[in-house]
Amino acid sequence: MWKKIEVNNYSGYKENESPSRFVLEGKPKKIKEVLDRWYEGGVRATQPKLDYFKVLTETNEKYLLRYNSLFDAWALWEK
Repeated sequence: MWKKIEVNNYSGYKENESPSRFVLEGKPKKIKEVLDRWYEGGVRATQPKLDYFKVLTETNEKYLLRYNSLFDAWALWEK
């Protein structure tokens, strides 16, 4: 299940290039490393472009984040 979250991110040559920290249940989580990244959709108008990031926090927790460019919204995967 995807849960909407607040994310601070690095914007380099493109907007929302890479997440740097996020807030989960009122607690800030600083991202130490992006472990993996992949893309989905964006070819057809009915499929918005989605960016996925598997991240490792400074407390060595792993999370899966998703950025939806159509809605300019971030979400976190919760089991």
